Amino acid sequence: MDEADRGGIRTDWQGGAIFRPVRTGNAFEETVQRLMEAIKLGVFEHGDRLPAERELATRLNISRETLREAIRSLQQAGCVESRRGRYGGTFVTYRQPPPDLGELRRAVRHMGAELEDALTYRMVLETGAAEQAARRALAAALTADQREHLRERLSDLEQATPGAYRQLDSRFHLAIAELTGSHSLAAGVAEIRMRLNDLLNAIPILERNIENASAQHRAMAEAILEGDTERARRATEEHLEATASLLRGFLG
Repeated sequence: MDEADRGGIRTDWQGGAIFRPVRTGNAFEETVQRLMEAIKLGVFEHGDRLPAERELATRLNISRETLREAIRSLQQAGCVESRRGRYGGTFVTYRQPPPDLGELRRAVRHMGAELEDALTYRMVLETGAAEQAARRALAAALTADQREHLRERLSDLEQATPGAYRQLDSRFHLAIAELTGSHSLAAGVAEIRMRLNDLLNAIPILERNIENASAQHRAMAEAILEGDTERARRATEEHLEATASLLRGFLG
């Protein structure tokens, strides 16, 4: 069955880093935030149909009415639309804006001194996540499906068009975080990706940089799946340092 036959629904979504139970006092606002994270970070892409309300409400531990209110808010913002009929449902209409150096500088001014803090936080979280994922692989704690999910995310990223690259990059990094078995760590990786999302999206997609990043991503995935904790950490550190240097280069 192809994508059209499924009505555009994603059958491989994981989203454990984002779709964890809502725990704050304002369930509506947090639900809107979680759905936007899922859309902007590529858990659901343009044209994808969101899972059934019952499934999403259960994953988020909220009422279906709260979920419907959040979806209506996203509809008003032009991020999703509802369709009727045999293949009806709620579909993602959000499109990631093209890279824009002016937007990059505006985003940096908005972050101010928090930029270096965010880059440091990302380094600690994601190198730790890669090491922990590799440790679980070494202990045979990863299922065959989890291993295949990471391979699929890597394959998707290696075949990405420039327009889809950043979201598929996010999906790859989130997949690693989900392999740690720690909901808190996975949630932290999703949160820091969102903090840096506007900056990363505004960086122009250069072929040489994609080639270098592709080699780094493959090294990360291979080290994790082989259970090599030290190599997984080093490969992730190399990749994140390269991304931070690229970001600073465009700002210099």
